[in-house]
Amino acid sequence: MVRGPLRRLASGALLVSLMAGCDRNEIKVYRVAKEPAAPPTASAPGDLPAGHPDVGAPTQPRLAWKTPEGWNEVTPGEMRVASFNIKDSAGKQADVSVIPLPGDAGGDSANVNRWRGQVGLQPLSAGELEKLAEKIEVAGQAAELYDLSGQTPDKGGAARILATIQHRDGTAWFFKMTGDDKIVEQQKSAFIEFLKSLRFEAAETAALPAAHPPVDGGMNLLPLPAAEPATDGNRPDWQVPSGWREAPAGQFLTAKFMLDGEGGAQAAVNVSRAAGDGGGLAANVNRWRKQLGLGELSGTDLNQTVTPMEISGGQATLVDVTGTDARTGQPARLVGAIVPQDNQTWFFKLMGDAKVVERERQAFSRFVQSAKY
Repeated sequence: MVRGPLRRLASGALLVSLMAGCDRNEIKVYRVAKEPAAPPTASAPGDLPAGHPDVGAPTQPRLAWKTPEGWNEVTPGEMRVASFNIKDSAGKQADVSVIPLPGDAGGDSANVNRWRGQVGLQPLSAGELEKLAEKIEVAGQAAELYDLSGQTPDKGGAARILATIQHRDGTAWFFKMTGDDKIVEQQKSAFIEFLKSLRFEAAETAALPAAHPPVDGGMNLLPLPAAEPATDGNRPDWQVPSGWREAPAGQFLTAKFMLDGEGGAQAAVNVSRAAGDGGGLAANVNRWRKQLGLGELSGTDLNQTVTPMEISGGQATLVDVTGTDARTGQPARLVGAIVPQDNQTWFFKLMGDAKVVERERQAFSRFVQSAKY
């Protein structure tokens, strides 16, 4: 008998936890939606407004795995379908991510060299990279593992990345562990066993009846409003601050900008919209708080954490919170603006390295205020 909560993932799919007694190493099964043909930067539920329409598909392939001992599963964010955090007794940390991208996602050599740059290593040719790759097994098929040891450009500490790419049915799957050199080295065998335990299973129809309301983490949600994802045709006119690099927005964002800091530090600005009030102020503020590992607030406590913001033709609500990124376990800051316009709500979110966010906070406010809908 299947027991455990159903949860909605980045793809809108549902998760079923299959509990084998009280064993810590339970099998988790995810149904993962096939990605669209466009370059994907679609965000997980944590990046979509609470009132955003459901993005699930009726039939989807499933991904299953066995969670290694000591790995703590955290809410997937950005493009991830699974995310884990690992800590040792000395407080050293590592992050594990599973990300599917359509096509070849820019090519294996380009991606491996990008990872090399993250630990201060120089790029290599495809032939040189092939010599460094370790032969392993992922979900019953041969694959190559890259073990990259170096230093973080910003802090100079010893860092390490374990990563592999596997191509299946027009999708590139990225499995990556990154963190302190020692803990990544200690967890290498567990990472390889995790890759071996992966299973890509045949698609099957969702078990919930067609009329069943959506569920998330065992919590009842209001029916989602009927609204279409924003497209370039619905994009406001605004003044983009100097130094902001626009990135592909993906299916469920109107716009996305990357902001660079010193030593490779980054922050991102996401813009999205939803019908009506987008689920309400409390739901969206608490959604953002959860992304930084913070608890939910209500009533007076909630009102004390937000401030009004004057915009052209009305007023927005500004949120500014600091905590720990639930995906990476690193300190982070989030500044968000909730802007009601006619029968829809716009969401602007600046999130990332605290120093970058502080530097760009005023520019972010001017960007929000410059928008003409």
